[in-house]
Amino acid sequence: MKSPLTNDIKYFDYNATHPPFAEILETCLADYLSGYYNPSGITRFSLKNQGKIEQTRKYFANLTQGQEKQFVFSATGTEANYLLIQSLRVLFPNLDSVIVSPLEHSSMYAALESYGFSAELIQTDLSGVINLFDLEKKLKENPRPVVCIYAGNETGVIQPAEAISKLTKKYDQLYYSDLMQGFCKTDVPFSIFDGYTFSGHKIGGGMGAALTYLPKPNPNFHLFGGGNQENNHRAGTENTFAIECFKQVAEIQMRDLEKKNKRLSEFQSLIEEKLETLGCEIIAKLSKRLPNTTFLILPIQAVDFFLLGMEEKGILVSTGSSCKSRAREASKSLLYMGYSEEEALRCIRISTGYFTTEDDVKTLLSNMENLILKFQ
Repeated sequence: MKSPLTNDIKYFDYNATHPPFAEILETCLADYLSGYYNPSGITRFSLKNQGKIEQTRKYFANLTQGQEKQFVFSATGTEANYLLIQSLRVLFPNLDSVIVSPLEHSSMYAALESYGFSAELIQTDLSGVINLFDLEKKLKENPRPVVCIYAGNETGVIQPAEAISKLTKKYDQLYYSDLMQGFCKTDVPFSIFDGYTFSGHKIGGGMGAALTYLPKPNPNFHLFGGGNQENNHRAGTENTFAIECFKQVAEIQMRDLEKKNKRLSEFQSLIEEKLETLGCEIIAKLSKRLPNTTFLILPIQAVDFFLLGMEEKGILVSTGSSCKSRAREASKSLLYMGYSEEEALRCIRISTGYFTTEDDVKTLLSNMENLILKFQ
């Protein structure tokens, strides 16, 4: 697949948004322009579009070994997370709290608050891995559903999902997970989760389509009323274009996963070995992580000037979760892990992906070295 990136941009913010697979989006757009019919209509043209949506639902069900009717398409990852948590409220109308990792995306905490749940946070440490003993203690004292992200948006740390699943089953509780960063980036044990979410724009499918897997096909789980789309779970006309892009890009990403990850793992080692010689500290280096993600503490205070300097060279990195990075707040995940606010404010995230090349990495490291030495 041809990269949509120009030579002017070296992109290292894949965890925020994966660059789109231009050829896929262009093909799907051409189909949409000639077949723009509302999939909820009664004509054969509309039914054809509804058929495409159902084929995509079937594809994700086969991929994950899940049940088709429990997959719900929505527009964004945030919306998908809200539907996931809304299902908890329907299942447990009197439940007041949920056991949650301190490493979630901000939308997950917002969804919990919106549906009236308080979040009892699981302990963690500098490893970025949740404390399983603390989780079991909380389950034993007050058995409740558990929400724990699979792969960290910032650190890339992969949580011990199988061990978490065993604990939740031991205490007969549901286990929900945000798979936004893990999907199409590593092997995901889908069957151990009772509910989960992932999104098209995180894998290169463009904006506009995300998925929620619900714990059961209950018609009372619904984000919006007013229509019977998505098996009554989400009223509103489906985005057939985005859903088709989602499927076709997922097929490519899954097909090339092993080969891609071998290359990205080599880039990760190259990046981290070089940056450590410059005084950078790699967050959770010894933990199991996504091969595309490096979260680090810079050995300088002038982080804003560093980022501006990188951007002037056409190199895009970030300070962490895209929903919070613009505000330049200290990462709450890092604070819970035990880092100071001062350390957290010196962090940047480098994330690679399908279109990253060795030349990109060399350009990144050369410019980072020059700027770090300049600001030291």
